[in-house]
Amino acid sequence: MTPRRLKLVTILVGVVLAGLGLLSWTQPWFGVVVDSPQGGRLDLTAAGDVAGSPVSALSLAALALVGALTIAGRVFRVVLGLLQVALGASVALTAGTALADPVRASGSVVTDATGVDGQDSLRALVSSTAATPWPWLALVVGVLAALLGVAIVVTSGSWPQAGRKYTSTRLVPADPTSDPSATWDSLSVGDDPTDPDEPAPPVEGTDPLSDADGRPGR
Repeated sequence: MTPRRLKLVTILVGVVLAGLGLLSWTQPWFGVVVDSPQGGRLDLTAAGDVAGSPVSALSLAALALVGALTIAGRVFRVVLGLLQVALGASVALTAGTALADPVRASGSVVTDATGVDGQDSLRALVSSTAATPWPWLALVVGVLAALLGVAIVVTSGSWPQAGRKYTSTRLVPADPTSDPSATWDSLSVGDDPTDPDEPAPPVEGTDPLSDADGRPGR
């Protein structure tokens, strides 16, 4: 794979992983069955914005990082690769922590529905929890994003440099004979600028009595 294609594939993979992280954050993560203190049974759903709230910010940061990679230099790409490792590990840690303790991850949903707070009280109310595939997807995305960061650190030295195009403008002195103001000045002193025998109006800042070499005329 050529360096240019490797860079393109790496950036596309980063965009896809960040998008999947955001998608998982918007989906339900856990189904929670609660025995209500008033009697009865409640079926609640804890979405990713509750059970894995940091995933959104981490995914947006990863997306911005991928954008910075497109213009970053060699040294800065290594720094961004290390940051990508940290972001991916954080997403995986967030999802793994939620999967390890669904009751804690869904606590705010249960509290809003029952008015009961405190981990011990919540655990007494929750009779069962069931994880959807979405927190598992977030976990996989986090691991892959961290591995992508490692790949960026290892391979970014061979990436082509970002192209920069500059437009240069060269200033050329204007022809004083084509200056409309000089033409009007010639007319005001009685000279006809359309007459080829008439001398061209002098350039501002020069002595009209001097010759072409700058020596005073005789």
